[in-house]
Amino acid sequence: MRFGVCWVVLYLLSLASAGAADNRAPNKELYAGSLACRTCHPDIYSTFYRNPHQKTLVDASVPFEQQGCEGCHGPGKAHVEAKGDKSKIFAFSQKEPRQILDRCLTCHSNTLNRANIRRSDHTRADVVCSTCHSIHKSPTPKALLAKNQVELCYTCHSNVRAQFSMPFKHRVNEGFMQCSDCHNPHGTNTPTWRGGGRPRMVDQALANEEPCLKCHVDKRGPFAFEHLATRVDGCESCHIPHGSANARLLKRPTAFPLCLECHNGAPGFGANPALGVPRQSASHNMADPRYQNCTSCHVRIHGSNTDSRFLR
Repeated sequence: MRFGVCWVVLYLLSLASAGAADNRAPNKELYAGSLACRTCHPDIYSTFYRNPHQKTLVDASVPFEQQGCEGCHGPGKAHVEAKGDKSKIFAFSQKEPRQILDRCLTCHSNTLNRANIRRSDHTRADVVCSTCHSIHKSPTPKALLAKNQVELCYTCHSNVRAQFSMPFKHRVNEGFMQCSDCHNPHGTNTPTWRGGGRPRMVDQALANEEPCLKCHVDKRGPFAFEHLATRVDGCESCHIPHGSANARLLKRPTAFPLCLECHNGAPGFGANPALGVPRQSASHNMADPRYQNCTSCHVRIHGSNTDSRFLR
């Protein structure tokens, strides 16, 4: 037993020594300093004081290998001596997407907002930091984006641009809100609604809710009588979030065909799976306009604290 413990201790010591070797202090002689970059890159250096990364030059607590230009591009002395040879430095324009992501996460991995970036849809499509961010010449006041956020997202998501031109839509084009109010471009946590079919990169509010509830707080609940559609499939059971030709962003022009998509008596779902989703009463003639607007009577369709049929 004692012999086995000794082997475990020796193994752990070997791992510690290997880790120490991998994390050895960088050689300061390989670094030229950011002033050396000014000679060839005056346009970048002259405006660098407005860049958020400039704080690495004025914060005394930042290690020298993370300061200024060399904090991202690596040791620059060999690059300078080789008269600007890009192979002697970390040139983002010549690196693979995975290498760029790894380099940025050297510093930008300390927040939960980017905890899922490596498994996000953007990363898997080789859309990485430098695709959306312009580090040296950003025209935006925040986040060093390459363009205004809405136009930047439209660069790839042209189908969404069309949806925001619908008669009824969220006011993104008008500047009232922006894509990141609902989406996290760096990846999101495990779905809590619609299962694996949840829309891609939709962020969560208050840890596990749909982002819709950040603004539509009156629909949050909890309610004594929940509308199961909103709890299982979420808001998109009935609504198209970006834009719709129908009022209230509904999927259908009127309420009753939308309600009948679920309330058709099909078994296997609902509070009692044997009975299925309750169908409309036999007294409700769907050809009669009086019964075609379900929410005229079922006014608390998102949930009610007083009536199981959402009548009040």
